[in-house]
Amino acid sequence: MTEPGDLLRRLFAAAVAAADPAVSLAQHLPSPPPGRTIVVGAGKAAASMARAVEAAWSGELSGLVVTRYGHGAPTSRIEVVEAAHPVPDAAGEAAARRMLDRVAGLTADDLVLCLISGGGSSLLSLPAEGLTLADKQAVNRGLLKSGASIGEMNCVRRHLSAIKGGRLAAACHPARVVTLLISDTPGDDPLDIASGPTVADPTTCADALTVLDRYKVEIPDAVRAHLLSGRGESVKPGDPRLGTPDLRMVATPLMALRAAADLAQQEGVPALILGDAIEGEAREVGQVMAGIARSVAAHGLPLAKPCVLLSGGETTVTVRGSGRGGRNVEFLLALGVALAGQAGIYAIAGDTDGVDGIEEIAGAVLTPDTPIRAAAVGLSLTTSLDRNDGHGFFETLGDGVVTGPTLTNVNDFRAILIV
Repeated sequence: MTEPGDLLRRLFAAAVAAADPAVSLAQHLPSPPPGRTIVVGAGKAAASMARAVEAAWSGELSGLVVTRYGHGAPTSRIEVVEAAHPVPDAAGEAAARRMLDRVAGLTADDLVLCLISGGGSSLLSLPAEGLTLADKQAVNRGLLKSGASIGEMNCVRRHLSAIKGGRLAAACHPARVVTLLISDTPGDDPLDIASGPTVADPTTCADALTVLDRYKVEIPDAVRAHLLSGRGESVKPGDPRLGTPDLRMVATPLMALRAAADLAQQEGVPALILGDAIEGEAREVGQVMAGIARSVAAHGLPLAKPCVLLSGGETTVTVRGSGRGGRNVEFLLALGVALAGQAGIYAIAGDTDGVDGIEEIAGAVLTPDTPIRAAAVGLSLTTSLDRNDGHGFFETLGDGVVTGPTLTNVNDFRAILIV
């Protein structure tokens, strides 16, 4: 077996590579229509998805997609716009408005290809009538710090939007809509990928208000009035404008985990995928995973060592400190506290889009000597966890994982190697 840290980094790279749209998108494309083909989309993988469509599509083609700043890719027929994530900005608002203009006035002979990936909720930031971008920014900032799950956050976002929650698909009517998705959500529910711009939404304004109240998120008066009035209701199941949904998964977290498992097996290390949809507070997931790793080390359960435990999903962080963090490094800090430098246990955790939280850092690597090396420079796993300062901690030790924009996004990747 190769050096543990190197193996973990290669497992992460294999997971990211498996989610590259160039690998699998073409096989999901429909046949060209009698009329026009319009491409629209949003997400951290939107530009690379657009590039893959252009490479595989021989007919007439035009369109517009929006992605995160720095996540663009060269295209010739589909315009790529960059905007802010995770807090929306005016560039995303303008792009969403232009997208609706692009799909206006289509006919039943036309085809709309919607390219949707994680991050689209912030990038498609067109507020509902009566709300402002500042209103949406305030709500988004509050949700990001609250500890709400991705499903809960997206429920709120759908009811404050003029384009999400099925509204984009409704605007395309009567054209045929085919949605190509790269999933970044636990369970791969299309409704939660970029807040479902082409998917019917069974949740209500009342549900959104319940989420905001549950997590005590402070919201502008205009937002509360909007939700109380019911003006923010999204497009519901059975709406004739949506027709029969045609949703196609291009890449998922499980595909990425399986690619990493295959590489581990090739290296002679048995792999066990614990799940692709693990949620909860990052620090609590870290404690649970530490318990499983210790069971492997002590009892050979659920797998004998050497082995690697793989998992994906989207944890949350309730921000209490003032440090620089993200959910993956938060997980690693908690894992490190629980393991307390136990020999033979190594770990990596990273976001497959290359951005953990708001930092241009994908994640980090934890080793048995992490606590000792940290103490030598005046750092403590526990103190850094209390401060939500995972990036500051691992950056100081030189153990951060920096990939740059990967141009895909199948959520978090975690691997714990027990030797």
